[in-house]
Amino acid sequence: MLITVVINFTSRYSASYTPIESITFMPILKEIDELLDSSIAAQEFTGAVYLVAQNQDILALAARGDLVVTPEKIPTTTETIFDLASLTKPLVTGMLLAQFLEEGLISLDKKVSEIFPEFDIPEKQNLTIAQVASHSAGFRAWLPFYALVDKPSQVLSKIAQEPLIYQPGTKVIYSDLSYLTLGCLLEKISGEPLAKLLRQRILQPLKLQNTCFNPPIDWQKQIAASEEGNKYEKQLAGELATDYPYWREEVIWGEVHDGNAYFLGGIAGHAGLFSTAKEVFLLAQQFLPGSLLLKDSTLELFSKNLTPGCEEGRSLCWLLAEFGVNAGNTLPKECFGHAGFTGTSLWIDPVRSRIYILLTNRTHPKYWDFNMNDRRREFHKLAQKFF
Repeated sequence: MLITVVINFTSRYSASYTPIESITFMPILKEIDELLDSSIAAQEFTGAVYLVAQNQDILALAARGDLVVTPEKIPTTTETIFDLASLTKPLVTGMLLAQFLEEGLISLDKKVSEIFPEFDIPEKQNLTIAQVASHSAGFRAWLPFYALVDKPSQVLSKIAQEPLIYQPGTKVIYSDLSYLTLGCLLEKISGEPLAKLLRQRILQPLKLQNTCFNPPIDWQKQIAASEEGNKYEKQLAGELATDYPYWREEVIWGEVHDGNAYFLGGIAGHAGLFSTAKEVFLLAQQFLPGSLLLKDSTLELFSKNLTPGCEEGRSLCWLLAEFGVNAGNTLPKECFGHAGFTGTSLWIDPVRSRIYILLTNRTHPKYWDFNMNDRRREFHKLAQKFF
């Protein structure tokens, strides 16, 4: 049986939501709901919103569960705002980087040391923007900078001082250090703070109303909550942060979950962006032909493998589906995507103009040790039946 419902859909680049069409959902919608409901029942996350689209048409959009369960309980809706975590990397830093490349402000083969003298040391002086953007620069995956430096302005120098853990270009290790560096690089080249670049170059042209760094306090009850304190990150930091006195203990709700992004004032190249599924959809469309923000020729960078010969294929700011553990084997190999630690993911099919969005709060009320990628893969498998 087909079920027809009317949803509030954002027409492309519209500033307001208006019910403009009826969408007929296939019975498979129930299977996706059941998948998410079972995860909610297992306490893997408390709430979820998903969206499946082709071209400008949303084929499925639904919410499950609760956006917060402590200190109070509020149901999730399709308007719920999520801490996107590492989706910040492609949606903000990657997009801005592509714009800068298109405008000739930088090039992929440009050496980072030509922009930051701190990197003009033997093992780092030949690092290129392409290597940093594709997680093949030799950086370690993560460090608790808030416990290692006294103030945010020292983070870049600390990254430059850290020894590389492999020869650049020889392998891929996904690294927050890479996109912390790129965020600083964008600011240095433009002379503008990252938040202003986001606002002027992305949010205003697309007329996005519910996407930002540091959401206003009066948005809190629309935002999916995160962890009660930074317990997982505290354990991850271990001895590096033994004497760190500023751990958050309360439920992180309405402010960024990531500790380094929080230390940097909620604005960073690797994390910090908040948004809804509908506005992530509009952002995702900018990586497809017809983008308002990029020329079609520039879009090729998102499908081009910058790490040939490595165990993982990375393009400019995206993971390629052929190598993507969270994509599953049902997404076409031409797809590219990204995931976020808080339980978010976005995959884009540039050939068929399809978009797959799954937003959850897998860190609320605490971080559960389960394989979130299994849920993403199953979601993608079920979503294929819409086409």
